[in-house]
Amino acid sequence: MDGIGFPERTSLVRLATSRLCLRLGWAPLHEVRLVNGRRADILALQPGGGFVCIEVKSGLRDYLTDNKWTEYQPFCDQFFFAVDADFPRDILPVETGLIICAGREADMIREPLSVRLAPARRKALMERFAWLAGARLAALEDPIGVANLALGLSED
Repeated sequence: MDGIGFPERTSLVRLATSRLCLRLGWAPLHEVRLVNGRRADILALQPGGGFVCIEVKSGLRDYLTDNKWTEYQPFCDQFFFAVDADFPRDILPVETGLIICAGREADMIREPLSVRLAPARRKALMERFAWLAGARLAALEDPIGVANLALGLSED
């Protein structure tokens, strides 16, 4: 991916990773804010109710300057890094999953360790995921009407 900048590289890795999620039967949501204040690049719901958190890294500098990835692990059953084919894979922790992207395609290279979420956290995360997915769909279908959703929430 020589010759492209940081935002374009990030977008391509995110797109390829989302396509992989869909091929695997996972439902990906981008930019999901977690209750600890962190924002998951991709949170995917697996068949059976499992959650996968995928951290997109656009390059070595992005990885080395962002040490927050361990704060995502309590909110998923599996954690992956998604990187492009030029990324130095040997620096990534072996207990995490690995997705390698090339252009608009991606492959899962390594499965991560799996840790089951506590039932209460899974329920809360499932509710958050469903609400966010529904709100994003509503915004696509009726961008003006979705403002009413924000007003309704602010009255609570």
